[in-house]
Amino acid sequence: MNTYIDIILRSVSVYFFMIIALRIFGKKELSQLNTADVILILLISNSVQNAMVGNNTSLWGGLAAATVLFFINFVLKKLMYEYKGFSDFMQEKPEILIHDGNLDFKSLSKLNITADELKEAMREHGVENYKDVKLAMLEIDGNISIISGDKNLIQTHYKRKIRRKKIIV
Repeated sequence: MNTYIDIILRSVSVYFFMIIALRIFGKKELSQLNTADVILILLISNSVQNAMVGNNTSLWGGLAAATVLFFINFVLKKLMYEYKGFSDFMQEKPEILIHDGNLDFKSLSKLNITADELKEAMREHGVENYKDVKLAMLEIDGNISIISGDKNLIQTHYKRKIRRKKIIV
């Protein structure tokens, strides 16, 4: 079989394996990364590299695998945009974590979200107490969004920003 067709088939297989694995292990893994999660991602990328390119360690082999991954990702995003049923299948639904100050322990347990993780998200949104939270949701992208306040609802959304060093020339 042609080496590049082999790389394409291997890359497609690994891509879909990773989608299924992330679907099984949960969306929390996408956004709420801790040290162990980062190490896991690095090790997974290293472990599946040979599964995609086999013995071909050439520049063209690596570029072929990367191109296939970008293409599959592009096609899946288009399909998810066009077909709601496919999007529902590929992505989990948002989950309610807190409603009117009451924690949903069943959801928190199912999603493996600890009290410390939830408190961290609340602090990131400027909320101190559970009772001040009108609604806390684990969104489909893995972020926790929080709506707080009494009469005038305040919605905040916190996304970690990467700090970049300024280079002075």
